Amino acid sequence: MQHIVILISGTGSNMAAIVQAAERERWAERLSARVTAVISNRPQAPGLALARDAGLATHVVDHQAYASREAFDAALGDAIEQHAPALVVLAGFMRILTPGFVARFDGRLINIHPSLLPAFTGLHTHQRAIDMGCRFAGATVHRVTAELDHGDILDQAVVPVLPGDSAATLGARVLSQEHLLYPRAIAAWLQEQGG
Repeated sequence: MQHIVILISGTGSNMAAIVQAAERERWAERLSARVTAVISNRPQAPGLALARDAGLATHVVDHQAYASREAFDAALGDAIEQHAPALVVLAGFMRILTPGFVARFDGRLINIHPSLLPAFTGLHTHQRAIDMGCRFAGATVHRVTAELDHGDILDQAVVPVLPGDSAATLGARVLSQEHLLYPRAIAAWLQEQGG
């Protein structure tokens, strides 16, 4: 069985979409894979309650309790390793990971980013797309490397930028596509691994 560990920092909407897709699409039977744990760097992350309600193991590794990014990443890595993951999924996990962490989970670490990479790495992607006059925006699932938002692209979803869009309205349209895109990309990754 391939174990999936999901990292979150907030509401966990992408995590919930992945968990629901895994159930609906019978990943355990079809792909020999299941989500086993959800880990957050924020003790009050609402997504933790969603994960518990879904019967998943949850852990908090509070980044504020560590003196350095390296110390936090080491503790986070140890918490993840308890679940022997085939795949570590960043789903709204708002921490930049150290090169050592990325190397520890090399080839098993993916992220979703709310832009059509390579455009608009980093933050404020929706406003930046509007400010640049883009006609399309979207989301990208990519492998995580030591360079922020630069790993191999696994899948993308495209949405139109509409006249009068704000960052909030565009962001909501992109997020609705993320909920379809991320489970699809994970299922494809699992299938490639021979699940």
